Amino acid sequence: MAHGFLQSFDQNIEVHSAGTDPAVQVNRRAIEVMAEAGIDIGSHFPKSVDRYLNSDWDYVITVCDDANETCPYFPGKVKQRLHLGFEDPSKVSGSEDLIRSEFIRVRDLIKTTFYSFYTDSIRGDK
Repeated sequence: MAHGFLQSFDQNIEVHSAGTDPAVQVNRRAIEVMAEAGIDIGSHFPKSVDRYLNSDWDYVITVCDDANETCPYFPGKVKQRLHLGFEDPSKVSGSEDLIRSEFIRVRDLIKTTFYSFYTDSIRGDK
C-alpha cells in the first residue's frame, strides 16, 4: 500500500517495494481497499528484498512493525534509512468486517504518513 501511495504522489520518482519474507501474491484485501482509494496495485507482485541489496537508494523505508528488526543491511549506498511502522492488517483475525476495517485503517494511516514524508523529504515543502 505504501508503494502505491508514494508512486501516486509523483509518477516521476522511482519506487520499489520488497519484503524479507514475501507472500506469494499481494493480499486481495489490500488490492480492494487501495482500489477504493483510487489506486490500482493489482499488477504489483511480492518481491524479496534480496534483489535490491546492492543497489543505491536515496531511502530505504521499512513499513511493517517487525520489518525494522528483520530488514537486512544494504551494502549499496543508502542515503537515509527510515522506519515508518504500521501494524500488518493481514495478521488480524476475526470477522470479515473487522479485518476489512483494519485494512482501511492501516491504509489511511499509510496515506497520511507517506504524504507527509513525500512533501517534507522528497518534494521538500518544509
